[in-house]
Amino acid sequence: MDNPTAGIDRAAPVVARHELTIRAPATAVWGLLTDVPAWPSWQPDIVSARARTPLTPGATFHWRTAALDIASTVYAMEAPRLILWGGPAQGIVAVHQWTLTSSGPAATLVTTEESWDGAPVRADAANIRQALDDSLAQWLGHLKTAAEKPR
Repeated sequence: MDNPTAGIDRAAPVVARHELTIRAPATAVWGLLTDVPAWPSWQPDIVSARARTPLTPGATFHWRTAALDIASTVYAMEAPRLILWGGPAQGIVAVHQWTLTSSGPAATLVTTEESWDGAPVRADAANIRQALDDSLAQWLGHLKTAAEKPR
């Protein structure tokens, strides 16, 4: 992908997209998405996560999920509306975008899109597409549960 700051790679062999309305303000959802070290507390598929600096364009953070150690770089960020990150992991080049759209004072439409490319993806696109699709749906579900939890 030549320009990852432009969004996901829509020409990649695997692209997945999901959206869900969460009954919480965009700022609350944004707080969960951008507090990388707290991800394992609400996203059980993530084993560990760390960010040495606040998330800003160019910042890198590290996390582990599905036996993959991932180093992601923030490509673009417009708080509390959009965050785009990505990077390589075991031959897969991923780009992941989250978009938050306020639906009133206490509801947010969350859209998540991700593209994957690379030799492992091209070798088994159908199965990898299903795995990515399932992963995004689960991540959104966990985000909804965490954001809507009474405080």
